Amino acid sequence: MNTHPKDDNAPENAEPRDQASAAETAHEAPAGGESNDAGVSEADVLVRLAEENEELKERALRLAAEMDNLRKRTQRDVAEARSFGIANFARDMLNVSDNLQRALEAVPAEAREAAEPGLKALVEGVEMTERAMLSALERHGVKRIEPNGEKFDPHFHQAMFEVQNAEVPANTVVQVVQTGYVIGERVLRPAMVGVAKGGPKGGEATADAKEGSEAGTGPQDSAS
Repeated sequence: MNTHPKDDNAPENAEPRDQASAAETAHEAPAGGESNDAGVSEADVLVRLAEENEELKERALRLAAEMDNLRKRTQRDVAEARSFGIANFARDMLNVSDNLQRALEAVPAEAREAAEPGLKALVEGVEMTERAMLSALERHGVKRIEPNGEKFDPHFHQAMFEVQNAEVPANTVVQVVQTGYVIGERVLRPAMVGVAKGGPKGGEATADAKEGSEAGTGPQDSAS
């Protein structure tokens, strides 16, 4: 009876070579599903980061625009404060100027001619004070309105009465009762005037003049 000699070095229960190789390959190679999942997850992170980056850019642009608008508004408010900040003070000074003018008008020209040197000096001092006050106000943007002979403008004039005058167009300012003033482009005090009626209509008729003369009202003071 023939028998093959037993190989003492061969391990017992040895598996076939092809089966062992397949097992090792399966153990060493990562699963294809895990690799795909990792790739998709990384792409999602990149997309999310890109979206967040765009949102941050838009937020930064909006914030920059708001800051620029705030800066412009602040500059405009500062400029208006510089131009119109003295409106109340200027209006009070105009009342003082009116009182000085009334004092001068209370002294007739004949009385000035025959007055003593002391009275003449007083009148001249009052005149100089009034001129200096108006000059100082003009340096700060306060200007006189000269409406005599102009068409009535309800934005700058306040009609006090009507004067029958056929020689000039209707609604023409023919008399100034109180001088008006503006500060910058705003009316500090409208000029109180008398307007003509009975003459030819110049351009469009201004019903505001008639209404102002009847009601004794005019444009509201727009400076605050």
